[in-house]
Amino acid sequence: MDAIKMPTEAESALLESFSRLKAVARAAPYPSAETRRAWLAALERLMQENRQALVDAVSRDFGHRSDVETRLAELFPSLEGVRHARRHLRTWMKPRRRSVSIWFQPASASVIPQPLGVVGVVVPWNYPLFLSFGPVAAALAAGNRVMVKMSEYTPATGELLQKLARQYFGDDLLTVVNGDAELAQAFTRLPFDHLLFTGSTAVGRHVMRAAAENLTPVTLELGGKSPALVARGANLKRAAEAIVAGKMLNAGQTCVAPDYLLVNAKDCEALLEEIRAAAKRMYPTLADNPDYSAIVNQRHYSRLQCWLDAARQAGARIESLSPDGEAAEGSRKLPLTLVQNCPDDCELMREEIFGPILPVVSYDKFDEALAYINARPRPLALYLFDDDALRVERVLKETVSGGVSVNDTLLHVVQESLPFGGVGPSGMGHYHGREGFLTFSKLKPVFRQSRLAGTWMTRPPYGRLVEWMLKLMLRR
Repeated sequence: MDAIKMPTEAESALLESFSRLKAVARAAPYPSAETRRAWLAALERLMQENRQALVDAVSRDFGHRSDVETRLAELFPSLEGVRHARRHLRTWMKPRRRSVSIWFQPASASVIPQPLGVVGVVVPWNYPLFLSFGPVAAALAAGNRVMVKMSEYTPATGELLQKLARQYFGDDLLTVVNGDAELAQAFTRLPFDHLLFTGSTAVGRHVMRAAAENLTPVTLELGGKSPALVARGANLKRAAEAIVAGKMLNAGQTCVAPDYLLVNAKDCEALLEEIRAAAKRMYPTLADNPDYSAIVNQRHYSRLQCWLDAARQAGARIESLSPDGEAAEGSRKLPLTLVQNCPDDCELMREEIFGPILPVVSYDKFDEALAYINARPRPLALYLFDDDALRVERVLKETVSGGVSVNDTLLHVVQESLPFGGVGPSGMGHYHGREGFLTFSKLKPVFRQSRLAGTWMTRPPYGRLVEWMLKLMLRR
């Protein structure tokens, strides 16, 4: 007989926290707008009053993370999301009138957004602040209690957020837990009312299986290979600057970073020259540059180096754009690296890169570029550089991706009026702004019968009256 596996101390504490939040949610299932706005205000104070401590914690976890990047790409969009939710919360919470068929009038119908209860959020290591605060803000706006599992790769950030969550929210609203992969598995097996996971496609499959045991609805924010497509006639300097900025932010460790470049063969060398110049302007030095972030740990740094070595051995042309020679390995700072003529079976062409490596693929006809994108798994983002309105419209209609930025990179993600989410292998479901509120709400349909209702005419025992009515109801 197999031995019964007893829960660890951490797993027992996890279950205890979940049970406590569940009980609180049952006791107060519909927090008022004033209560929710107060929760969001507390979340904003947490970020504002501990800004530098949060920046420092993330940098410690990375070995070095640009403090400007953390403020710009994590704290700023997180605060924007909280403020947006506070401004629009009352409107989002209002019941929405719905029409009633003529056969059921004078009844009325409406939809009421109701809190789900307890929401689970699994946070990755690459943007530990933005990808925790964003879902938390949406879940709190929707009136839920929240449990957050931080990545074991960002222990300093996780420890700080755990302390701050208790300080600003107590133990009955927001709980942050830290632990290894085994604890993460236990977390995803909890019977949450909704589970949001951000991470790799491979791990996302395991999360979905675990959630399925409890029929827990999931939002999966995954990744994939997001293309940057440069059309003929595009402004190459503008395209190069946007691609370099999007690729080198957080040293490429961004789920919506441009993963590979598609450029017309006639423009290829001119565009690469603009990319070289843009990289040099933005990052004139690397190893000692406080603006440039490190790869998060040695494991991921070695993975990227191995992928480059494999591509080189397969015949690819590798060009490092380091301004001061190869970066010292001890700093884990990897320069922007261009890869040309890389075979399709190399990891760089099959897997999401998650680093400052940019494969370059040339095409002859625009149709070939679209076919190349459509032959691959649907990406989380697509970047198009083109000033031809008809061609832009064609790309929007003939490709499927989680989101699109035209003539720029990344920025569609930080528009609170736009939903964020993947499609197919790059994810399911979405959040941000109103869509985040709806994701963490149950849209409860309500039908209110009138005293003047005529539904008695359709009830047994059936006779001539119902036959007459059916002739009207089923008429062509």
